[in-house]
Amino acid sequence: MKNEMRAIEITKSGGPDVLQMVKRPVPTPKHGEVLIQVAYAGVNRPDALQRAGSYAPPPTASDLPGLEASGEVVAIGAGVTRPKVGDPVCALLPGGGYAEFATTPAAHCLPVPSGMPLDQAACLPENYFTVWSNVFARGGLTAGERFLVHGGSSGIGTTAIQLAKLFGARVFTTAGSDAKCSVCRDLGAELAINYKTEDFVEVLKGQGGVELILDMVGGDYIAKNIKTLVPDGRMVHIAFLNGPKAEINFALVMAKRLTITGSTLRPQSDLAKAQIAEQLLNNVWPHFANNRLRVVMDSEFGLENAADAHRHMESSSHIGKIVLKV
Repeated sequence: MKNEMRAIEITKSGGPDVLQMVKRPVPTPKHGEVLIQVAYAGVNRPDALQRAGSYAPPPTASDLPGLEASGEVVAIGAGVTRPKVGDPVCALLPGGGYAEFATTPAAHCLPVPSGMPLDQAACLPENYFTVWSNVFARGGLTAGERFLVHGGSSGIGTTAIQLAKLFGARVFTTAGSDAKCSVCRDLGAELAINYKTEDFVEVLKGQGGVELILDMVGGDYIAKNIKTLVPDGRMVHIAFLNGPKAEINFALVMAKRLTITGSTLRPQSDLAKAQIAEQLLNNVWPHFANNRLRVVMDSEFGLENAADAHRHMESSSHIGKIVLKV
């Protein structure tokens, strides 16, 4: 195996142009870790935040961007019994995905669903770990409840729509164009609201409100979400595209007995992520075999064109996931 690999480095904090190809030593898997020869790496908003200097990696993680990848296990550290060398996997990474090789805890790897190409498999970990842990574990979504996810055409959105529908919820979403709304309806959304032409608060008032909201917008949406929730409703925050600050009326939170929570995935413990992986393997992965879940992939860029991939993501014109071919 090679001692050196190609990788995309964040040379300094800034725009997409700070992403540059470099040579790095191939990492060595530590106890409990595997080394993956990366075929494809998923591109995610946290990668852009890290590039901009506002989302530092954990102290023990690689400084290279990339939080998910698909590929083949080529080496294992001490104590690893599963997966084995030669197994195709998709994996949640602590960082380092924009490279030819990456290490991650073995317990954060999931088998590539049967028949799924590796480009699609690279789209799974970050979205499914995030949606499962926030919508079902944290948000407690149950069959029959009304669920709203903002940004329905994003990687998170397309995953949340499908999973919520699969487990029996009524699904509503917002998106920024009629074309994006159409994709959301095709995936199982009962109602897709073009937020540029309609007020989701008014539209959903006509549906009786919702029990659970997954929000990645923040800003002025926070107060609007509170108006949209029914008594005993829940709101889960995972990102803040419009900023993390808002002025809200807590009297309404109290009157409705609302629960407001949120999380980020990357800083959570290895054990917590391993538990999410196990839940996904048992509860979600079987549904890929019966085609009840599908990957919505927008585009593919070569590793050397990571900057272009970031520009495309930050334009918000994409529908579904963007991947890098390594």
